[in-house]
Amino acid sequence: MKEQEKLNYCRKCERELNNNYCSNCGSPKELKRIDKQYIITEIGDVVNFDKGIFYTIKELLIRPGDTVRAFILDDRNRLVKPIVFIIICSLIYTLFQQVLNFDDGYIKYSFGKDSAANSIFSWISENYGYANILIAVFIALWLKIFFRKDGYNYFEILILLCFVMGIGMLLFSFFGIIESLTGLKILDKGALLGILYISWAIGQFFNRNKYLNYLKAFFAYFLGVLTFTFSILLIGFLIDFFK
Repeated sequence: MKEQEKLNYCRKCERELNNNYCSNCGSPKELKRIDKQYIITEIGDVVNFDKGIFYTIKELLIRPGDTVRAFILDDRNRLVKPIVFIIICSLIYTLFQQVLNFDDGYIKYSFGKDSAANSIFSWISENYGYANILIAVFIALWLKIFFRKDGYNYFEILILLCFVMGIGMLLFSFFGIIESLTGLKILDKGALLGILYISWAIGQFFNRNKYLNYLKAFFAYFLGVLTFTFSILLIGFLIDFFK
């Protein structure tokens, strides 16, 4: 009897249930068990063309500025969530980089073997996909400075970077795969294309008709990477100093 009474109330908000779903919070009366069909459905939700990873990639390649602006200001349901998107893209890059072992050539360092800076840069070199998320934090600061009159706050700019830098990682991964399979040295061109795409997407986001915006976006990216590098050097120096 007690169990029956339990089932007549929502597990989440404890409102009385009149059907299979709570009229207050929308939670189901009973959760279905996790089985094969559940896993297939979850994967389908991620990769579906209506609001999944493929749709998000397509929209960001064709019209990145309009797509991200619409996500921030109008509709947040059609795209993969930005944090999830950049994590997925970084995971894809990391997996291909480690399996195919292509040399990204991005992070070059020369420090003492036992220095903290050497350990940090070694981690970045081996996990550049995830380090890219940290770099976005610094680029967002410069974009906020360069585009302070446009009215977007720091976190909205960070959302923009999650999307466009995710695409940048996918472009980099694609060129890395081609280089590994064919032996053609094209990875540096992939890196350049990724930077140009990010600059173009950011400039389009703020105002596609102002050509200066594309240049500002490029310098914000460059200064963000530079600031990130100096920050790592400073952290490494302080760790070694206090050791």
